[in-house]
Amino acid sequence: MIAVIDYGIGNVKSVANMLRKTGHDSQITSDPLVVEQADKIILPGVGAFDAGMEQLNQSGLLDALNRRVLKENTPILGVCLGAQLFANSSEEGVKAGLGWIDSNVVKFDFSESDKPLKIPHMGWNYVNLDKKHPLFEGVPEPMRFYFVHSYHYACNDKSNILATSHYGYSFTCAVVRNNIMGVQFHPEKSHKHGMQMLRNFAERC
Repeated sequence: MIAVIDYGIGNVKSVANMLRKTGHDSQITSDPLVVEQADKIILPGVGAFDAGMEQLNQSGLLDALNRRVLKENTPILGVCLGAQLFANSSEEGVKAGLGWIDSNVVKFDFSESDKPLKIPHMGWNYVNLDKKHPLFEGVPEPMRFYFVHSYHYACNDKSNILATSHYGYSFTCAVVRNNIMGVQFHPEKSHKHGMQMLRNFAERC
């Protein structure tokens, strides 16, 4: 069973619907007992970093998530804000992140550009793998996913970088550390590309 975490700040139904299209049912939940029994976990999220961490702290899910992810190596996929919460911190706020990926989340900086791009970065963009990973097996090439964000990963440990994209400059758009995977884009809004990626998470990761 795949648990889709509902902590009041995510597009949980869209994720569950896309999983259903791949032939995999999931359970939207805010119940730690369901998380304890899940085979895999997805942490979606939209909005601001501090609000996300506040909601997650108030959800009563943190102990279960830390135990399942860090001690029991349960596969987890973070999506957009959900992925950013894996980091140590974010320039968007003051609260500490989960610290699962040694990184910080930073705002797009076009201060030295002659032609600054609009923020947020919104729309379809190409994704380039830094290394092979089951999460991206069979995704149609060239890989394109749908983005809506103003902040992105800055990894302290470069081995955690799974994929990059380009918006003014190259930025990290997917991270990995063992059983922990995070993507900045929205697979649930990315049609056949996102569908294959979620299918891979359910079947291969």
